[in-house]
Amino acid sequence: MPRVQVKNADAKAFPHAVEFDAFAKAFAKPSQSALVEGAEGNCLGWAARDSSGTLAPYKFSRRELQPNDVVIKITHAGMCHSDLHTIKGDWGPAKYPVVPGHEIVGIVTEVGSGVSKFKLGDRAGVGVFVDSCRSCAQCGKGEQIFCPKLVYTYNATHYDGLPAQGGYSTHVVIADDHAYTIPANLDLAGVAPLLCAGITTYAPYKDHGLDKPGLKIGVVGLGGLGHMAVKFGVAFGCEVYVISRSKAKEAEAIAMGAKADKSKAKEAEAIAMGAKAIIPSGDADALKAAAGTLDGIIDTVSTLDGIIDTVSAKHDITALTSLLAPRGRLVMVGLPPQQPTLNHFDMILRNLTVSGSVIGNLAMTQEMLDFCGAHGITADVEVIDIDYVNEAMVRMEAGDVKFRFVIDINKSLIL
Repeated sequence: MPRVQVKNADAKAFPHAVEFDAFAKAFAKPSQSALVEGAEGNCLGWAARDSSGTLAPYKFSRRELQPNDVVIKITHAGMCHSDLHTIKGDWGPAKYPVVPGHEIVGIVTEVGSGVSKFKLGDRAGVGVFVDSCRSCAQCGKGEQIFCPKLVYTYNATHYDGLPAQGGYSTHVVIADDHAYTIPANLDLAGVAPLLCAGITTYAPYKDHGLDKPGLKIGVVGLGGLGHMAVKFGVAFGCEVYVISRSKAKEAEAIAMGAKADKSKAKEAEAIAMGAKAIIPSGDADALKAAAGTLDGIIDTVSTLDGIIDTVSAKHDITALTSLLAPRGRLVMVGLPPQQPTLNHFDMILRNLTVSGSVIGNLAMTQEMLDFCGAHGITADVEVIDIDYVNEAMVRMEAGDVKFRFVIDINKSLIL
């Protein structure tokens, strides 16, 4: 287990001493290692063993500290829909056992002899990938996300042959150039989802020129990704409109005993984040009224809101592109189950662009974190203990979270 090497630090000399005090209290709790059957290791996590996706304690080994490595004691890990799809084998066979989690934050507890970027006690984060070859053309351009030898944070294999395991665990060992510094003013629980949901929705604004004040931006879906897209758009000075499937949300509201269309409640949430209004995508009149008014749309719909009427809630791309102004852009960051159908005449006659966006490279991810620090942006989260993680997966699949689950690793997972 990594050692905490700072003791009785003065608060002024060492501003993160409070976080180490919290570690000390956590260490006083009983170890969960006794719950693990099988192999020994220096790290404790929760893993899925098969496509049931059920997570349970699992011991495994992280690599020994190398000269350019840091050891990060994980404090919080965000729960992403990708975690759910991976452990259930929805995107292909998983490399079981799988410890998921690629929204990771914590405190640096050890540093290698060649590390200058971090010091003991620094906050640090880990995102969707943990290594790249550093020698290919894409890495040379700083586009590590397109490296052909990219190592994802979990369900992958490190260059040394060890399985890559994610953040539902006690600590992680990573090269310092693939870890991120975390602004000191942000709550760590709210920062964790920025490492995936945050960069996933920040990147399309920057890559497609949608970050200009005054642009009218539509955000499709107000979930884990969508609410971050709203926050970024507002911070950039854009006019943000949330596009939501009102019929599905009305059915969801009635099922929960609401007396009114839940799209109204969703509208209140969106406006509270700074959005101008909500456009119900199931309302033909509302779509017609808004047609041709938006400069860009960031599309975050990757499921059917997890609950109701999957047929009627089919992801209609043509309905979305009708909202775009000439030369407008629709950027896809979600992964819908259907292949999109486009109206080619509309696309051509109005010079529209439909494109995709996948997270961000190392530099952009750090830029995003710094931007969040400057603007006080974090995700809206529900913090849970790790022994609630299986129930949280069920709720996440049903869309029953506002807007991201975050596991308090420091409090609830003890090696």
